Amino acid sequence: MTRVPLSLLLAAVPAVASAPPPSLDGVWLTEGYGYALEIAGPKLKTFEVTATTCLPGLTAERDPAVLPGREATFKMGEGQVLFVREGGTRDHKRLHNEGSASDVRIDRVSRLPAVCDRPTGNTPTDNFEVLARTWAEHYISFDLKKIDWDSVVRANRPKVTARTTPTELFDVFEGMIAPFEDTHTFLDAPDLKRQVRRLRAGTDRVVKSGFAEFRSKGLPALLAVTERAHLQGPLRKWCKENVQYGHLDGATGYLRILSFSGYSDEPGFAAGLLALEEALDAVFSDPALQRLVIDVRINFGGDDPYGLAIASRLATLEYLAYTKEARADPVDRSRWTPGDPSWVRPSSRPGFPGPIVELIGPLTISAGETFTQALMGRTPHVTRIGESTQGVFSDVLVRRLPNGWRFGLPNEVFRTPEGTTFDGGGIPPDVAVPVFADEDVAAGRDPGIAEALRVLGKE
Repeated sequence: MTRVPLSLLLAAVPAVASAPPPSLDGVWLTEGYGYALEIAGPKLKTFEVTATTCLPGLTAERDPAVLPGREATFKMGEGQVLFVREGGTRDHKRLHNEGSASDVRIDRVSRLPAVCDRPTGNTPTDNFEVLARTWAEHYISFDLKKIDWDSVVRANRPKVTARTTPTELFDVFEGMIAPFEDTHTFLDAPDLKRQVRRLRAGTDRVVKSGFAEFRSKGLPALLAVTERAHLQGPLRKWCKENVQYGHLDGATGYLRILSFSGYSDEPGFAAGLLALEEALDAVFSDPALQRLVIDVRINFGGDDPYGLAIASRLATLEYLAYTKEARADPVDRSRWTPGDPSWVRPSSRPGFPGPIVELIGPLTISAGETFTQALMGRTPHVTRIGESTQGVFSDVLVRRLPNGWRFGLPNEVFRTPEGTTFDGGGIPPDVAVPVFADEDVAAGRDPGIAEALRVLGKE
């Protein structure tokens, strides 16, 4: 569910001929997010900026095609795309990220921030400053986690000197960020072959030996329990087996979504969306479907718009899914960017308006959670069964350190129409049922499915 902020949405629309928009050449600053953009003709450069540090970031090449609703499209590697669209004035535009459910405001300025006049060096103390300042300016949950970051920085800064080794520096960083127990918080040091990434305390009972082993061994074993105990016949699979569909009985469909990413061998968001829409056409063309169970109890996230696309197939009326905000002030943590709403609108393609139960749990992560949030406003109500989700919703703000390491943190919140957020504790179920408890797995039973059938009036 790690989503890289500066890979942007490529909509599957044909190019059309029209007059080119005014020049975007110049320097632009994002509202929140800590990026400066430098556009010069066909090239775009990014800079990762804090109050005290500046590092060159990603680069992109402009696509000469003129596409509806865009002033410019820029392509990066591996099919990643970003585009600029109208924002109201010549010097105010909107930037859209692939896999993101919102825009980022950008404003033209006269020059790069002064801190970029001397790019940050690669000493242990420089690396410490980049991490410390980025966290201070962008992390969203200091109060929720009851962590005084200023005190953490003061306690650890003396440990880092010009003689600090990479291993020692990693140990310091790990000690600083591990207590957050935030799945959208990570540190990756390829040269050391070390990484920090943790599930929320108390939610790691299913993933017992790390994610890699779980995906290869634990996950298939858990899925097989449900299949043996409840499914009638084999599952149909699409989107590189991430979207699966079968029947629990003659009229009750079972839609399992293991991920909101990796849907196509072709790079880019648009190819994945095309694969997903074709899968949903097949699922919701099932003439026997009268009731539906959606299972995201194991879903490691991905791209939020895929979840919105599924929600649109289930909608009977238009409604607000959520409003997304990012930290807007490096000092004042109460200031947020203006809310950017995401709406669920009924699709004209095959869908399902009937009764739905959704199975959720602590391994419902990131885009799996924003999908769950996007179903909360549906009429009729989607009953959630299981345990609370993981509690991480934001895109991951990914940064590089001067030494080549990468780290990430959440800098956004997803609010319900009433203003509620679910970071930390996750979205709770309507009906609490243990999710893949050891004793249930050993006995070959799936109480979540059994409760779903009861709620749907089948048992």
